[in-house]
Amino acid sequence: MTTEFALDLSLARRKAGFVQSDIAHLMASHQSRVSELEHGGKLPTLTEIVTLSLIYGRSFESLFSMIMADARQDLQKRVGTLPKDVRNFVGTFNRSASIERLRDRLAAEETEHGGP
Repeated sequence: MTTEFALDLSLARRKAGFVQSDIAHLMASHQSRVSELEHGGKLPTLTEIVTLSLIYGRSFESLFSMIMADARQDLQKRVGTLPKDVRNFVGTFNRSASIERLRDRLAAEETEHGGP
């Protein structure tokens, strides 16, 4: 996990005037879990992401932009290595077009979000 994400999470908490135990209580969790997230030890679950977004009043995209960027970059690598020799049948009719749309969308998002 990126250090930038962890620091952003910690900064959001401090700007809001909360201590880690406040966030833990609001998340129905433990202070040690908040510490793990803020020190980059673990990725948040989907429920934690939604809860943190609500607590800090920030959109998912802004709070977790570094995770999105990492996921986008990993997905771009994997989409390029999809097997090309998949048997064609009615269930794969849209496969090629879907792969192309995914590539285009990832490239556009990379440009939009200032990727490498």
